[in-house]
Amino acid sequence: MRTPIHFPKVEGISSRQAHCDFPAEGFFEREIGRSGFFGPATMMHHAHPPTAWTSFEGPLRPRAFRTNDVVSNGPSPWDAPLALGNAHCKVRLWTCDAPMPDLARNADGDDLLFVHAGAGELFCDYGRLEISEGDYVLLPRNTMWRLVPSSPLRLLMTEATGESYGLPDRGILGQHAFFDPACLVAPRIDDAFKAQQGEIPTRVLVKRRDGVSTICYPFNPLDAVGWHGDLSVVKLNWRDLRPVMSARYHLPPSVHSTFVAPRFVVCTFAPRPIETDPGALKVPFFHSNDDYDEVLFYHSGDFFSRDNIVPGMLSLHPAGFAHGPHPKALKKSWENPAKQTDEVAVMIDTRDPLEVGDALAAAEWPGYVDSWKGYHDPAMKIEKH
Repeated sequence: MRTPIHFPKVEGISSRQAHCDFPAEGFFEREIGRSGFFGPATMMHHAHPPTAWTSFEGPLRPRAFRTNDVVSNGPSPWDAPLALGNAHCKVRLWTCDAPMPDLARNADGDDLLFVHAGAGELFCDYGRLEISEGDYVLLPRNTMWRLVPSSPLRLLMTEATGESYGLPDRGILGQHAFFDPACLVAPRIDDAFKAQQGEIPTRVLVKRRDGVSTICYPFNPLDAVGWHGDLSVVKLNWRDLRPVMSARYHLPPSVHSTFVAPRFVVCTFAPRPIETDPGALKVPFFHSNDDYDEVLFYHSGDFFSRDNIVPGMLSLHPAGFAHGPHPKALKKSWENPAKQTDEVAVMIDTRDPLEVGDALAAAEWPGYVDSWKGYHDPAMKIEKH
């Protein structure tokens, strides 16, 4: 049995509380952490921002992509190209702008859809579900489904190829923290669902090992008349979330965990109050997340820790380098801090390195790595810690 090594120590000039009351003017804190903010960690205090590089070359560099430029529409979700992926997590971007002519079924894993734009209906084994902008829709492995959009649906699709998605353990916060599971909405077998049933020749496109098989029926197999159990398609809108926060301490992004899979986690950053304690850090802290690749999909609002980022963009920070707020965001947090964030973003943290697909690579913003260089601009001189 492996026993973690824990030996909390304090060396040199240091604060006693992480992310608060920095020990001297002009110091910058960096958290060196393991296991995605859950493992051993050290708060390092630096004389310079950890992201004040003059150049950054190689595959470890931070990357950003304009996903609105990715052409990913087609009649089936399996037409969407792979944007990011590893053996346990696959991310696709898909625009569904017309009713799906066939049913889809994923035999490789569970799909989590995030509706970036649009609205419509989802028909599946369990019934009918209305969906709209801001919804997460969780589709268990092997669910048959199709979409009928009322306005074009722009979807972020995250596939868990291992065990199914679950909810994070809220510990002493209790099971109702962040969102009450009663907010999860399941499909209904209503009149609209029954109306689409009948002797209608139907094809089912089944994805298995990333290949597609076609099964033909002389009827619509979405012909359930009822069901009972605790396995179902469910939806959750980001507006149902009640972010956990502290007025005196900037909490790590893991507190915003929404869905958990064995080798990755999906978090949601939703509008929330900003810390009010004078000594508390008010933007995401510099950190070296040395075990996880970090993906952020920017859905809406003003992303308070980033510059030149707009809705529809996606960033990738590979594990193994320090990153944190952009210079203007950090300066603003000290000189004119806001009272509340105005942002909605989906974060996917993966334990295994992600490969970038060709379609996403073609939409890359190559200047993203330079967006931290403002620390060297005299006009950006930072007077406070």
